[in-house]
This record gives sequence, C-alpha cells and structure tokens, in this order.
Amino acid sequence: MENFKSKLKIVTFVFSVAVFVFAFCIFNHDCCAQANEQPEFILDLNSNTAQLPQIFEPNIDLSGRGTSQAPGQPQELASEEVLDTWQRDIGLGGIYRMQYNLWKIYGLAKDKAAQEKLLSAYDSAIKKVSDSGGIVLLDIYGTPAGLGKALDRKSPFYDFKSFKEMVKSHIRRLSCEKRYSVWYEVWTAPDLDDFFLGRKQDYLNIYRAVAESARELELETRIHIPVGGPSVSWWFQNLDGNTIITPERSLIYELIKFCYHYRLPLDFITWHAYSTDPKAEKEATRYNKTPVALIRDWLSYFRFDRNIPLIVDEWNFDSGANVLPERETKAFIASSFILSRIKNMHDEGLNYQMLFSLQDFNSKEENVVRNTGIFLFEPENQKAKASPKSSYNVFRMLSSLGKNIFLSGKLDDEFIGVIPTKGKDSFTFIIYNYCDPKIAVNFLSRHIARVNEAERKFLLGLIKQDKLEKVIAQEADIAALRATKKVKALLRKARELSIAAERFKTEPRKIKITVKNIKVPYLYQRYDVDDACSFNCQFAPAQEKEIAPADLYQETLTIKPYSVSMIVLKNNPVKQEVAAVGQGEKAAGATEGNVTTDKSAP
Repeated sequence: MENFKSKLKIVTFVFSVAVFVFAFCIFNHDCCAQANEQPEFILDLNSNTAQLPQIFEPNIDLSGRGTSQAPGQPQELASEEVLDTWQRDIGLGGIYRMQYNLWKIYGLAKDKAAQEKLLSAYDSAIKKVSDSGGIVLLDIYGTPAGLGKALDRKSPFYDFKSFKEMVKSHIRRLSCEKRYSVWYEVWTAPDLDDFFLGRKQDYLNIYRAVAESARELELETRIHIPVGGPSVSWWFQNLDGNTIITPERSLIYELIKFCYHYRLPLDFITWHAYSTDPKAEKEATRYNKTPVALIRDWLSYFRFDRNIPLIVDEWNFDSGANVLPERETKAFIASSFILSRIKNMHDEGLNYQMLFSLQDFNSKEENVVRNTGIFLFEPENQKAKASPKSSYNVFRMLSSLGKNIFLSGKLDDEFIGVIPTKGKDSFTFIIYNYCDPKIAVNFLSRHIARVNEAERKFLLGLIKQDKLEKVIAQEADIAALRATKKVKALLRKARELSIAAERFKTEPRKIKITVKNIKVPYLYQRYDVDDACSFNCQFAPAQEKEIAPADLYQETLTIKPYSVSMIVLKNNPVKQEVAAVGQGEKAAGATEGNVTTDKSAP
C-alpha cells in the first residue's frame, strides 16, 4: 500500500509538472518556439492561399530632412528625389504617412508666395500618392501662433471655433475640392512634452475640432473623410504617464470613450512602437489579451466597429539612441528586424504599419539628428544623390510579394521566419533571420503585466539593481532566488532565449526548404540583404538556376545572422515551350504498340 501511495505521489507530481509546463506555454503562447538546429520549411504549392494582408505592403512615413532648407519647403518631408526613387522602384499604392505642420504654414502668413509654395509642395506629395491609388495618413499638428495658449507650436488652442474653422478649410481643400485620398490623424505623440504641452482634455478638444470638421464636410459633400488618432508613443500611454498594468487609463481608451460620448467619428486608431523586440505587439495584459484584442473589445463596448484599422504609424529598430549603427552602417540588422516585426504584427491582427522614416533627419539648427531613414541625408553634401541603405532593398522585396499568402508553410523557430506568397505566374518566399539583442529584457517586459504586484516588484528590482544580467549570464542561481515558481519559470525562459540569441547572433543557420508539386519549369532567383553591403546595394539575384518539374524539390540554405533572403520561382516560358514541343514530337512519333517511326528512313 505504501509503495502504491509513493507511486501515486510520483505520478501526481509528474502530472502537476506537465500541467504547469502546458499551462505556462498556453499562458505565454509566444514564447514556445525554439531555435532548432536545422529548421525545415515545407510548402505545397497546391495548398490554400488568402489575399495578402495590407500589413505586408511596403508602407512608410514620408518624413525626413529633405535637401532644401529654404522657406516654402516642408522641412519634415523627405526630398523630392528620394520620393521619386521610391515611386519608380516600389510605387505609391499603399498607405503613406505625412506630417502637416500648421505652425509652419501659418508662420509664413506674411509671405504669401512662400506660403503658397509650401502648400503646393505638400499638395504635390499628397497628389503623387493619391494619383497612384494610395492613401495619405496626414498627421495634423502644430498650433499656429496666435491660436495657442502659449507661443509654441506644441501648445493647445485657446479658441475652439477659430481652430476648427482653420482645420476645416484645409480638409475642404484637400478632400473636397482636390479629392485627394486622405485620412486625417490628429497630432503626434501628445503624451510627450516634446510634442504637446496640454493635458488630456486639451488633446480631446483638438480631436473634436478635427472630427466635427470632417463630419460636417461629409454631410455637405457626401465624401467620406476618415479621422483618427491619438498617435501616442506606446499603445497604453496617456498624458499623465501610464504603464501596461493599467491599459484602461490609456489615451486610446479615453479617446474611444470620448468619441462615443460626443458621437464623433473614429475611423482608425494609431500609436507608435519603437523597439528592438519583433514581438512587441504580443505584449500580455492582465486581461489575458494582447493589445490588439483588448482595443477591439473597447471599440465593441462603446458600439464602434471593432474591425476599424489599427495602425502602428511610427516604428523602427530602436535601442534608445537617436543615431544607431544598426540603422546605418549595420542596417542589415534593422533590415532583418523589419521583416520579423511585420510578420508578428500580422500574426496579432494589425491592419497597417508605417516605418519611420523615408529619410534621415539632420538639423544642427533645431538640434534634431536621427538616422531613422532608409535613405541617408548628409547636410554637408546636399548636392550629392541621397544614398539608400541596405534596408531599402527589404521594401523592394515586400513590393515583390505575390498577391496571395499561403495559409500553410509556417516555420516554428524563435529567430527565423518565412513569408510565403503566390503571384500570377510566380511564387515568392522571404526568409529572415533576426536575433533580438535585448531578448531577455524584452521577453520579461512582454509578460510583466501577468504577474502579481509582489512578483512585478521583484523583477523590477532585479533590473534596477543590475542583478538580471547576472541571472541571465548564469552567474546567479535561479533556484536560489526568493521568488515564486512563475517568476523563476519566466527567468529560466529569458535565460534560455538569451543563450540561444547569443549563439545565433554570430553563427550562420541552415534551413531545409522543401517545396512540393512543382508542375512546370521555373527560374529560381535568390536575393540577399546581409552584412555584405550597407549603402547603394544592388537589387539583383545573388543566385539563379533552373528548377525542373518535380513532386518534391529540396535544398538546404545557409543564412547569415541578421540577414534576409528572397526566393522567387518564376515561370520559365522557354523551358515550358521546349517541353511542350518535346511532348508534341513524342506524341506525333508514337504508333500503336509504342512503335516509333524513323523519320530518317527513305
């Protein structure tokens, strides 16, 4: 009997551990992928597809310092040369964000010629996108001098009626008279003092002025004019400072509630998300929902369409500095991050994303230096042609994707991912290999809201006291920590991820690719973005070969750390024609009993 009881205890213990592990993986569904020694990507070309989601379009914020410092030129807009290059190589059929600086426009009120030139420059860029079938997300900000509570472009207005009439005149001109395709975003980063000096109600009043203007013009012209916001610096932020622990205090929640109360239109919601974490959108909340799911529930609760677009309108590889080598000389790192992040955004149900920005910022006068652009800006050599960074080729890859995405063919790996698509006469797969350099801290940050207050304080204490690094580096024993099982499990997973990331940040990976049901001959082309090139990188195949029809095609591809590869299988019409002729000759020469005729006989 005692022996039976002992066995029962062992079985019960093992079962409890299994349940804990299972529950932990379900609870932390985004942390179960492992870095396999040789992951395998298997795709059947006959498997089901769906329309490629808009999140994969090569969208971007058109900001940058540009090449002109003269009055009458938008100083927040990338140079015309860069925009033309993008339009030529990629097109402007997606959704593109632009900054619309009211402070600057009305600052030229005494110089009408310069003001008209500035408005014309804005119009020109908007028109290019609109005429291409794209959408401009126009970020309206900057209270003009004389309308603000303070003489500062970051000030809220003091006269609602005057501000509303001013905004309405711009919306009427762009949307109703010129019929441009524009969505109006109200302000940018209003939760940060560097961008807004008001309080929550001040921001909501600005939104009301813009939203009422759009609604009144819609009734007048029957033209739909989308309005949204609040473009906060992170989805849970508000103007008083907030954390993910209390997302219901966010400005996004307050804006949804405000629009419900005043019956205002809310056509889309935006926020920023700068990070090195490709899974930033997978943050856990205490409601056991990701940010996207939670925001959609808020919309439903306040009787809005839960499926309105949710947009990350500003994001980039960001580890806290304005100038980073990962966004310039080592732009291949940001390149692999871009693909990994977009894929995870798609997995979480976001509708659109716009990387910030098209071109770098560099202004000693305004003390703004940021190398966020995918094109360089060199103020000391403004006549030189703007150079694209290697990250530009990633957007060219996105523009090369097919119109449909495969529903199967997923790859379960922590660092490597695949985006498989199907075109009319081709198949395109993008493979990326990105290791988050801050993976341990970012992993814990994503799950901080799901632990209790005491556990949270313990984790934050480890970080503040610089003990976390020792734990992750295996210089401190996790088992000896005075922490709960949940916290220890999180720390073990963070350590495991960190060890794998440290290894694969320098070690090439091999991935086995298996493609089934190749029915016709294809031309195989592979394009790479890696450490071999930083600027002005050629967009041309690194490898080309012919693929014959086969039930199964396999190859093992070696991919460098922080690299992106695009494989394109194009219909090979020459080979198909040769094959068809061969089949025809074979059929013509065949007789009953499979006896062939010798055409050379006299």
